Amino acid sequence: MAAVQFLYMWSFNQSDNLSESLQLFFQAIEKPPESYTFAYSLIQGVLSYLTTIDDTIRQYAQNWAFHRIDKIDLAILRLAIFELLYRNDIPPIVSINEAIELGKIFSTPDSKRFVNGILDKLKDTLNRSPRNTP
Repeated sequence: MAAVQFLYMWSFNQSDNLSESLQLFFQAIEKPPESYTFAYSLIQGVLSYLTTIDDTIRQYAQNWAFHRIDKIDLAILRLAIFELLYRNDIPPIVSINEAIELGKIFSTPDSKRFVNGILDKLKDTLNRSPRNTP
C-alpha cells in the first residue's frame, strides 16, 4: 500500500532527489522505517523501469489515451506491471489480485475492471506460471 501511495504522490511532484523524497515519505508514516524495506525496493524498481512500464501500459490500454488514465490507477498499474515483468518471486495472480484490491481501496468502482483488463492481457504473454514462482 505504501508503494502505491508514494507512486501516486510522485506522479504529481517528481523530485530530482529520489532518496530524499523516499526518506521524507517514510518519515511521515507512523510505522518504523525498517518495515518499509519491501515497499522501498518496489518503488525503486518501478522508477528504474518506468519507461518500459509506461510503454506496456500504452500497449495494453487500448482505446485509452495515456494522459487520461487516473493517477491512482496509473500508480497501481505501474506497481503491478513492475511485479509481473521483473519480480519472479511474486506469482502473477498475486500481483493482479493485489492491484484489484488497491483499486477498490483507492480508486473508483470502475477501476477494478480497467486494471484487471490490462494486467490480465499482460499475464497471458508471460512465460511463467500465473500461480507459482519459479
